[in-house]
Amino acid sequence: MTRFLYALAWLGATPFILARLAWRARRQHGYVERVGERFGRGAAASHARRIWIHAVSVGETRAAAPIVEALRERHPGHRILLTHMTPTGWATGEALFGDSVDRAWLPYDYGFAVRRFIARFRPEAGLILETELWPRLLEECARAGVPVVVANGRLSERSARRYARVPALARWALGSLAGVAAQTESDARRFTAIGARDVAVTGNVKFDIAVPDETRALGAAFRARFGARRPIWVAGSTREGEEALLLDAFRAHGAASGALLVIVPRHPQRFDEVAALSAARGFVTARRSAGTALDADTQVVVGDSMGEMLAYYASADVVVMGGSLLPFGGQNLIEACAVGRTVVVGPHTYNFEEASESAIAAGAAIRVADAGEALRTAAALAADEARRSAMGERALAFVAAHRGAVERLLAWLEPRLGPALAAGAERASG
Repeated sequence: MTRFLYALAWLGATPFILARLAWRARRQHGYVERVGERFGRGAAASHARRIWIHAVSVGETRAAAPIVEALRERHPGHRILLTHMTPTGWATGEALFGDSVDRAWLPYDYGFAVRRFIARFRPEAGLILETELWPRLLEECARAGVPVVVANGRLSERSARRYARVPALARWALGSLAGVAAQTESDARRFTAIGARDVAVTGNVKFDIAVPDETRALGAAFRARFGARRPIWVAGSTREGEEALLLDAFRAHGAASGALLVIVPRHPQRFDEVAALSAARGFVTARRSAGTALDADTQVVVGDSMGEMLAYYASADVVVMGGSLLPFGGQNLIEACAVGRTVVVGPHTYNFEEASESAIAAGAAIRVADAGEALRTAAALAADEARRSAMGERALAFVAAHRGAVERLLAWLEPRLGPALAAGAERASG
């Protein structure tokens, strides 16, 4: 009955799904590109042995980078198939991997669509990053002999409560998984509580981030363009509503000091909106896309580019973490720590609960109550080079102390995915 009602719900939702795609495409055209793939249709895929990784959006796609490289090294005979749900995730995957991986939209959870997806790409094994549990997809993979695990699994208290409200769906999805590699003990307990089996703690692969030399060079170029001798405060991955709070706080606590506020919205469809918010408040505003040197009186820069977040952080004196000033759960502060920057987080960090608390305990980050306190703290740190430098060193040490999650994940994966990959090798040679 659960399966029937689930299928009926998806069929009934189809007109609304199509309308939502069309609506979102008004601001991000990518939502209607290759739309047939969202229903399992697409050009025939080349014949290749594949390991499938699902990274729903930007954060998961960035987290996939060290996993992709490690799997390529261990399984050079396989192609990586990377799937997404959002255009920003797709763009991030394209920037990180180019044509070295296959990419596709993950289909919606219709039985016919996921069966077409599996038949089209014939993956030998699958990894779902963080939390994206689609019961029909996982069931069809299990029927096709494709073991799928959750890797770098993260489950907040809020998400666990949502799954607990639909226990039949949770059991259906989790029952088809080959295992869960969780980031933390807390994540593992929550996965187990909603019915997951074979749950292990392997750590957070985001700590295994590598900062390329070209990223550091771009960060230095940003710094030179922004003003080498003025305080640079970067608000990274901001969400709707936060920019207005930051701009108002900047007027009160930073603009007169000569500081430059760099705001990098999480979603590219909001670049124009944020630039307009700044200009409407009377700030002299520039955009990264202009590519020209800043006038000395520029007060706000809108970071309207994709794939350059690490470079923005590298250019900063202080980083204010977006998504944490309003109840969005926070964004990935590990990236800012990885380039040795002082990090300020707001009260809402449930998506990165343990990383945030650990960074604060290590003296690599500071928690504040609101946007006003965030920029007052940024101003104090900008005026205290010794404290800022010490926090930057502690940030680097914090990241270094938590590295190794990718190797632990791969060791955990071997007995769970290895037999399927070996069987695939036998079929290919036969």
